Amino acid sequence: MDLLHLSNLIKTIDWESFLTPVWLSLKVSLIASIIVLLLGISAAWWMTNKRFFGKTFVETTFMLPLVLPPTVVGFILLMLLGRRSWIGQSLEWLYGRTVIFSWGAAVIAAVVVSFPLVYQTLKVGFSSVQQDYVDAARSSGASEWQVLRFITLPLSARSLMTAYLLGFARALGEFGATLMIAGNIPGKTQTIPTAIYVAAQSDHMGLAWLWTLGVVIISFILMLVVRKKGEEQH
Repeated sequence: MDLLHLSNLIKTIDWESFLTPVWLSLKVSLIASIIVLLLGISAAWWMTNKRFFGKTFVETTFMLPLVLPPTVVGFILLMLLGRRSWIGQSLEWLYGRTVIFSWGAAVIAAVVVSFPLVYQTLKVGFSSVQQDYVDAARSSGASEWQVLRFITLPLSARSLMTAYLLGFARALGEFGATLMIAGNIPGKTQTIPTAIYVAAQSDHMGLAWLWTLGVVIISFILMLVVRKKGEEQH
């Protein structure tokens, strides 16, 4: 795309329609990244400090969304949250509507696919905390919550930041699972990746390029911060 074409496109674009998927993607990514960070902290703390039968199996399950095709993840979520499952029926009874094909479904998809990255980053960070500090706190009568809050989390601050940024970036780029369970409803569930897909399919390449450029810029900035944090750790 040349600069003249880009300039003409910017002048004729419907900015409300253009920005709607952007705001929805940012909202979904923000909520999903907070949820997955809390889940990741709990899971990483548990797996770092507990020994139990089947631990390898549990951890493998945690990491599965990282290697499974997104459409497979989306199909599993669709079966779990759809009206034919007791989970889906319970959620529909609780909220008065189905979760499928709502922006909440996009949040769920983003949480699931970004969890492995967040979990693994936090686990590495927690494992790097010197055990002497943890043992000293426990021998002084500190509870597990106090050890986590006052010892492990402060000493893993950089890993926490890195995990959050990775979770946000992964949620922002989620496509396959989101399309399966949230659909592509303009103004309701259409995120940037699904909007790019539709724009490319309908030969609106200018819009597709603008959305793509926005995602690339945001993702580049996030990854640049992650790299800087990683260099600071060393």
